[in-house]
Amino acid sequence: MLYKLIKTDSARTTILIRLMVGAVFLSEGIQKFLFPDVRGAGRFAKIGLPAPEILGSFVGTFEIACGTLILLGLLTRLATIPLIIIMLVALATTKTELFSNEGFWAMLHGSRTDWSMLLGSIFLLIKGAGYYSADHTLQRK
Repeated sequence: MLYKLIKTDSARTTILIRLMVGAVFLSEGIQKFLFPDVRGAGRFAKIGLPAPEILGSFVGTFEIACGTLILLGLLTRLATIPLIIIMLVALATTKTELFSNEGFWAMLHGSRTDWSMLLGSIFLLIKGAGYYSADHTLQRK
């Protein structure tokens, strides 16, 4: 079972996607704690999500933990699953209002980072962590 979680190919360029996805999620998770009114519980309350104080900390913790795992290339496939869910919820809760108020192109513009993080996470789920990763090192042993 562990082998399936860490299985990866030997692509050396996957590190670029890992660095982008991992760094952005790590940064966003930290900011949910540094700026809770704007990035964490306050933002979740503004959107209308239930229990925003709990949810803000919960999401921030997952973003920090999974972002770190992706940066290390450790259990990368497993770490992408919660991040994909976070991005799908973010798109559904924040961009549908933008779409209805300002239209399709405004929604696409406002969601470009969300789509990049979602597609980058899906890429890592499919391909794995690549050559320069803890998963690749563990897979060889």
